Amino acid sequence: MMTFENSIDVNEVDFEYEVITFSKNVPVLVDFWAEWCQPCKSLSPILERLVAEAKGRLRLAKVNIDQNPNLARQFNVRSIPTVKAFIEGQVAGEFAGAQPEGRVREFISKLTPPSPVDLDIEKGQGMLLLHQWSEAEKILSNTLSQKPDSPTARLGLAKALLAQGKPDEALGYLDEIPDSRELHTAELLKPFALALQRLNKDELPEDTNLDAVFRNSLRLAGQGKFPLALDGMLDILRQDKHYRDKLARDVIVGILELMGIEDPQTREYRSELATALF
Repeated sequence: MMTFENSIDVNEVDFEYEVITFSKNVPVLVDFWAEWCQPCKSLSPILERLVAEAKGRLRLAKVNIDQNPNLARQFNVRSIPTVKAFIEGQVAGEFAGAQPEGRVREFISKLTPPSPVDLDIEKGQGMLLLHQWSEAEKILSNTLSQKPDSPTARLGLAKALLAQGKPDEALGYLDEIPDSRELHTAELLKPFALALQRLNKDELPEDTNLDAVFRNSLRLAGQGKFPLALDGMLDILRQDKHYRDKLARDVIVGILELMGIEDPQTREYRSELATALF
C-alpha cells in the first residue's frame, strides 16, 4: 500500500496535485473550513479520526477558505463546513454543515472499499442470519481481535455465543458495547442472557407450574431450539402476561432478536406475542 499523510492542509498552489491528482489513487475528502467557524471545530476531529481509521484508504485535505477564497468560489462553497469527496479527479459526493459521527461514517463508507476485516465482519453477520452459530463465533472472534473497537463484531459474537448456550461469555461482550446503534439490540438481548445464566447456576424459582414451563423453555432456547422455547414462553404469557415482572416477555423479545428479522418465523412469533399481550 502506498504511504502518504492521512491529513494535510492544502492551498490554491498545491490543490491540483494533492487533491485532484491524488484522488486517482485513493478518495480524498476536502474539508472547507475557517478559524471563526464553530461547527467546523466540532466536525474536524470526527473527520480526522475516521480518516485515521481508514488506514491509508482515504485522505483528508483541509482548505481554509479565508486563505484560499478562489478554491471556495471554484467549488461553489456557499457555507462552512462543507466537505467534498474527490474520486478520479471529480467530486463524487458532498455534504454541508456539522454532522454526527454516524452520518459522516456512512458518507465515508460509500467512498471506500471495505477492508479485509470489514469483509470478515460481513461474513460473520451472514453466518448469524443462517444460524450457523459456531462458524459465526470463529469468524467474529478473529475479526474482534483485529478490530477490538467494532461494536458490530462485538454484538455479533455475543449473539453467536448466546445462541450456543454460553451466556457468561455473551454477557461479557454485551456489557462492553459502547454507545452506538448496536447498544439498543444489546439491551434487548441481556434479559435472555441473564435468565440463561441463572438457569445454568440453578438460581431460577421453582414455585409454580409456570416456573417449570419457563425453566424448560429456557433450557430449549439454550440448546438453540428457539421455536419450541417460544411456544412454551407464549403459553406462559397467555396465562400470566406479567409473569415474574415481565421476564417471559423480555426473554421472548431477546430470542426473537437473536433469530433475526430475516428468519421467516420471527414475524409469526412477533404477531403471536402481540396477541398474547394485548
